[in-house]
Amino acid sequence: MAVAWMERVDAVTEHDISFEVKFVHRLRQTDDVSQADFPVLESVLHGEQSDTAAPKVLFCLDSNLEGGEFATALIAQMRTSNAMRLVREPMIVPGGESCKNSEHTLRDLLAAINSHDLDRRSYIIVAGGGAVLDAVGFAAAIAHRGVRLIRLPSTTLAQADSGVGVKNAINYFEKKNWIGSFAVPWAVFNDTAILKTLPDRDFRSGLTEAVKVALLKDAAFFDFLRRSAGKLRRRVADVSKEAIARSCQLHLDHITAGGDPFEALEARPLDFGHWSAHRMEPMSNYALRHGEAVGIGVALDTLYSARKFGFPTPLAHAVCQTLANLGSPLWCDQLDTPDEVLRGLEEFRQHLGGRLTVTMLKNPGEAINVHEIDLPVMKSCIDELRKIAKQQTA
Repeated sequence: MAVAWMERVDAVTEHDISFEVKFVHRLRQTDDVSQADFPVLESVLHGEQSDTAAPKVLFCLDSNLEGGEFATALIAQMRTSNAMRLVREPMIVPGGESCKNSEHTLRDLLAAINSHDLDRRSYIIVAGGGAVLDAVGFAAAIAHRGVRLIRLPSTTLAQADSGVGVKNAINYFEKKNWIGSFAVPWAVFNDTAILKTLPDRDFRSGLTEAVKVALLKDAAFFDFLRRSAGKLRRRVADVSKEAIARSCQLHLDHITAGGDPFEALEARPLDFGHWSAHRMEPMSNYALRHGEAVGIGVALDTLYSARKFGFPTPLAHAVCQTLANLGSPLWCDQLDTPDEVLRGLEEFRQHLGGRLTVTMLKNPGEAINVHEIDLPVMKSCIDELRKIAKQQTA
């Protein structure tokens, strides 16, 4: 007699099983991981058993840090540490967007991982700006389907935003982050000393991501940034540290508690202002810094929110003023060809998949998702931003 489960072997069966995977996101805020706080870095390197040999480590360094005091001290500590086995001299990765603009850096990274026999219990430690973190992170994510990654962001932009993110990518087809992955880093170190290596232009422009996340999630934080913009521009240490830490925490809270860390849903609120930023960067051949492009994009979308969704117009102008006071530009030549910039909306839709979803604002801390952009109004906002930018430089 046939058993019951064999009676309809030709029938369609469906199994929809929901499950969760547990991740641990380790964020460490240190004063100088190259000196007194180096043991904190050692502490996140551990084997499965107490008698396990020290793990292999590939250290990748942004070329902008090469030869500097911070990098020299950190490398010296790593060479003598009993907690790790450096597999080679530091691998220097070209700083800035160039390391993401082709697969060449990625191939070099994968070759190094292979030649030194790194595995899923090995570590890649990377110190650098957001582009270097992206490229190295992508290599770590796809080698063996995941080598443990420790990030040491060296810019305000990366410390305030992408350093704690779970995205890695390189640019392709002249589009930002077209090839990439989601992968949770093993640990992230937001270190104060490493920021001393940063030129003023990059220090200031990186704070635009703090303005963005404040507008999205914390009106009181935006008020702090508005009041403190002058001190932030002058790099006053305690104010800068507070701004970066709060921005980082808001981003981390969204990733770990927002319910959509791998962006399976339509909405991507943390990309407020980014649809145009991601278009303007390649249009400028990446002469425009990411933070600068984001600042312009945030200003533009805030003005649009005022026109279309009731965001207070005086406050929209205050956002523009705050960005200018931070030292980030409000205008770039790419906006002189608005139709080309507006192509970013379709690229953004493709990047999301499905219908266009752009985050806009009704009030600070009150975001909404919209699925259509009124192009004549957006062009009018570009004209308005041009006037505001001219007033700032007059």
